Amino acid sequence: MDELDLKIIGILQADGRAPNAKIARAVGVSEGTVRRRLRRLIKDDIVHVVAVPNLEKMGYGTTALIGLETGPGKSDAVAERIADLDEAHYVVVATGPYDVFVWTALESAESLGDFLRTQIGVIDGVQKTQTFVTLSTKKRFTRV
Repeated sequence: MDELDLKIIGILQADGRAPNAKIARAVGVSEGTVRRRLRRLIKDDIVHVVAVPNLEKMGYGTTALIGLETGPGKSDAVAERIADLDEAHYVVVATGPYDVFVWTALESAESLGDFLRTQIGVIDGVQKTQTFVTLSTKKRFTRV
């Protein structure tokens, strides 16, 4: 990956639907070069071109970050089980007081409670959870 790849990625982060011709003009190369670079970036799993929904407008009014403490040696297994759940949008194994973090978006606080009780709480290895409900979002994405 080089500087040109980073420029292409930067443009796509601002406008995921930018045509290859527009990207080519912006970075000073041919459209074919952009097409080949983008194809390789996707094939090599460096970028994913996807639609990013506005969760609030789709009816997901409650978002939360959930920190989980797991039993010794259980964090990877717990994270993998949670990663299989549709309600889990982002799952990481981490250092610090929580072994696993889960970001979720649900319809309501009641749905969040149900998710914690019926999906997270029943997983073998989950010892404790702490839920941080989002009050407002100031930034949603980061850039390279």
